[in-house]
Amino acid sequence: MHASRLILTDFRSYAAASIEAGPGFVVLTGENGAGKTNVLEAVSLLAPGKGLRGAALSEMARSGGAGGFAVAARLGEDVEIGTGTTPSAPERRQVRINGASAAATALSEWLSVLWLTPAMDRLFAEGASGRRRFLDRLVLAMEPAHGHHAARYEAAMRARNKLLAEPEGADPAWLAALEAGMAEHGAAIAAARVRTVAALAARLADQPEGPFARAGLALDGWPAADEASFAAELRAGRARDTAAGRTLAGPHRSDLLVTHLGKAQPADRCSTGEQKALLLAIVLAHADLVAERLARPPLLLLDEVAAHLDPLRRAALFERLAAGGGQVWMTGTERALFEGLGRATWLHVADGAVHPA
Repeated sequence: MHASRLILTDFRSYAAASIEAGPGFVVLTGENGAGKTNVLEAVSLLAPGKGLRGAALSEMARSGGAGGFAVAARLGEDVEIGTGTTPSAPERRQVRINGASAAATALSEWLSVLWLTPAMDRLFAEGASGRRRFLDRLVLAMEPAHGHHAARYEAAMRARNKLLAEPEGADPAWLAALEAGMAEHGAAIAAARVRTVAALAARLADQPEGPFARAGLALDGWPAADEASFAAELRAGRARDTAAGRTLAGPHRSDLLVTHLGKAQPADRCSTGEQKALLLAIVLAHADLVAERLARPPLLLLDEVAAHLDPLRRAALFERLAAGGGQVWMTGTERALFEGLGRATWLHVADGAVHPA
């Protein structure tokens, strides 16, 4: 599946835009701030989740527009999907597949979307929450049910934290029910992360030495636990969590550790260029893994990636992406950055519009 048509309405900087794209490479060029990343963000909303910026839905609506937005796409020749909001409910996401209302999780049945953006360059220097979000995107592409478990776990944990803070004390029966929900969904989250990290680590370890860094992956922090053990841990930790004002055990306390295998060095101690190479290696290996597991290549979004690579690594990247066989959307300030790319859909972004280049 590839996005053969993308239509934006009141989305970010676009009052209206219609983009025709072929399979393979789709390249958007234009000045900084022209709106190239906005197009990639729109494409990222064709999968479950908050998109590549992780922004609130109300922030995506065009300033000066009606208050809502719409992103619609045709996949291949005959599948129509779309998502957006209405002015009356700017934070309530709506999804339609072939004209019928659907849950956001249903999008994963048609399309897997992976991305790499300049903002992710800080992944190894900042806190564990960003790395967990990155990991969960990888898991979601492999196991679509992961999104459901994550949403239910977060909701149960928020309710438990609120209940523990009640001055008159928590209702034991309600507290036990919330902890049972956390245990069920938390154990599923942890198990899915373990499976994805193990599969991806094995794939990365088998990668030959080449122009990109070889990455080692491991989970750290809260250990994965079965449902019964996690429920018991939550019960035993009620007094501690009440004093802390938050839940101190669970998959929300895990971290993804990344190592530069060639240097046997943690990613946070590597140079900026090496960190970029590690991220690229992870995303490319994961794309291969998704293609094998789901029998379809994922759609890749690579924002300004060519500008940070020397000509040798740039050529190697283009060759690797072409071999993957999926649709790849890339952005850059000038066409010269994509010299040697070969056949592609070339688009130019300027003044809130997208034109064939």
